[in-house]
Amino acid sequence: MIQSMTGFGKHVVQLPSKKITIELKSLNSKNLDINARLPQFYREKELELRKMIADVLVRGKVDFGLYVEITGEETTAEVNQGVVKKYMQQLANIAEGDDLKLLELALRMPDTMKTEKGNIDESEYEAIKTAMKEALSEISIFRNEEGKVLEKDFIGRLKNLNKLLEEVKAMDPERLDTVRERLEKAVADLKVELDENRFEQELIYYLEKYDITEEKVRLANHLNYFESTLKSNDSNGKKLGFIAQEIGREINTIGSKANYAPMQQLVVQMKDELEKIKEQMLNVL
Repeated sequence: MIQSMTGFGKHVVQLPSKKITIELKSLNSKNLDINARLPQFYREKELELRKMIADVLVRGKVDFGLYVEITGEETTAEVNQGVVKKYMQQLANIAEGDDLKLLELALRMPDTMKTEKGNIDESEYEAIKTAMKEALSEISIFRNEEGKVLEKDFIGRLKNLNKLLEEVKAMDPERLDTVRERLEKAVADLKVELDENRFEQELIYYLEKYDITEEKVRLANHLNYFESTLKSNDSNGKKLGFIAQEIGREINTIGSKANYAPMQQLVVQMKDELEKIKEQMLNVL
C-alpha cells in the first residue's frame, strides 16, 4: 500500500500550568527535510524529537512546531531588579518624573528581564513525547488516506495503458502490411528490374527493424510490475519511479518504430497517461 508524502497531524496535551501543542505538516521532497520550530527552553531535546519524526515519516519536507502556552502561574522570567533601579536613577538624573513613569521607561531598556535556564521536567517531557507519537499517528493516517486516492488514480491509468497496448497489438499486423505495401509501391514506381528473391530478403530485413514484439512484451511486464509494486506492503515511490521510466522507454521505442500514423496516435495517448502518473509519483513516499 502506497503512502502520500502530503499530510497533517496535531495533538494537544494539557499540563497543570501549561498547554503544549505538537503540529506536523509534510509535503513531497526527494529526501527528508525537517524544519523545526520550538521554544529555546526545549532546544536540548530537538535532536531526539527529530529522530522520532525521521523514524516514522522517512521522506518529505516536514514542518514541525512545538508551541507552549502558560496557563498557570509558572514562569521562568524574572525582573532584573538591580538593572531596573540603575536605569531609574539614571533617568531621574536626566528628567523629572514620578517613580511609576520612570519604572515604565526603565522596563523598556535592555537586560531588564532575566530568564533562568532550568532542566525540562521529566514528566513534562514524557507528555511531549506522547503528544509527538499521537501527532505522528495522525499524520500517518492522513498519508495513508492520501495514498489510497493516489493508488486509485494509478490503477485507472494502468488500465488505460493496458487497453491502449491491446489496441497496439491488434493494430500491429495491419501496420506491417501497410508498411510492406508502401515499400513495394515505392519500388514499383521506380520501374526497374529486381531480383525477386533478393528484394524479398531485403524487405524482410527492413521490416524486422520495425518489429515491436519485444517492446510489447516488456511494456506489458512493466505495467504488471508497477501494479504489483503498488500493492506491496511497503510504500516505495522511488522504485515506482524507476519502473515508470522503463515504461516510458518502451513506449518511446514503439513510437519511434511505428512508422504508422494510427499507431503513433495511440503512442501519444500512452505518453499522456504516463505523464499524469509521473506527476502524481512526486507525492508518493
